[in-house]
Amino acid sequence: MNAEHRLAIAPPYVAGHQLLEGKAVLITAAAGAGIGFAAAKRCAEEGCRALIVSDIHEKRLNDAVARLRDETGLAAIHGQICDVSNEAQVQALVAFAEAQTGGVDVLINNAGLGGSCRLVDMDDAQWSRVLDISLTGTFRMMRAMLPPMQARGRGTIVNNASVLGWRAQAEQAHYAAAKAGVMALTRCAALEAASFGVRINAVAPSIALHDFLKKSAPADLLEQLASREAFGRAAEVWEVANVMVFLASDYASYLTGEVLSVSSQHA
Repeated sequence: MNAEHRLAIAPPYVAGHQLLEGKAVLITAAAGAGIGFAAAKRCAEEGCRALIVSDIHEKRLNDAVARLRDETGLAAIHGQICDVSNEAQVQALVAFAEAQTGGVDVLINNAGLGGSCRLVDMDDAQWSRVLDISLTGTFRMMRAMLPPMQARGRGTIVNNASVLGWRAQAEQAHYAAAKAGVMALTRCAALEAASFGVRINAVAPSIALHDFLKKSAPADLLEQLASREAFGRAAEVWEVANVMVFLASDYASYLTGEVLSVSSQHA
């Protein structure tokens, strides 16, 4: 097996090490087969005491909760419908999570929306929808979650950004603008929350293959993007989730306002 072929093979799945032992976790957009579900599974495997997951699709959410309970053995997993573009639903999700857990320790903002469209062909609705979910939705969740975290004097928030917040890609103006906004939002909010003992960071994946992405982008484009990576392959969704778990854990106690690239593609 040559070196190039070895690099293109994903490493073995990493066992849990109780990095989140005793913590309660809330994750948005955690149903399906993407980064959100992978993060939820990793948090349970890392010893969290309770897990709240949200999604906009009720059946998919219920299936995710059942699967997470079955695969991880954690009984304290609950689902709640939430569209992060709806302020009332955001407030209801945070209230539900606080009541179910007795206090959320970790918020992972995974909800986002992409798509491909040239700027000259993009209408206001397309632009606004992507920013409302990917950027403003992250803002809404942080605005709702920070008061109880700050009152307790502890908590961590991990936002899902993208390398497109740093670099350019055709037909991605709306998504790139939203993710650059998430990066700036993370840095500014982190400074405000630090004095309350709350940390806020973000991950910036480049390409992590999952079913939804495969349906939303041409196969040749995905292959081209994956080939540019240092390891010659796309990330596994759980590899991105591992970095989220690290940022949420006490091992990252002195990290705040940072955006970690889960990729070799910085700019």
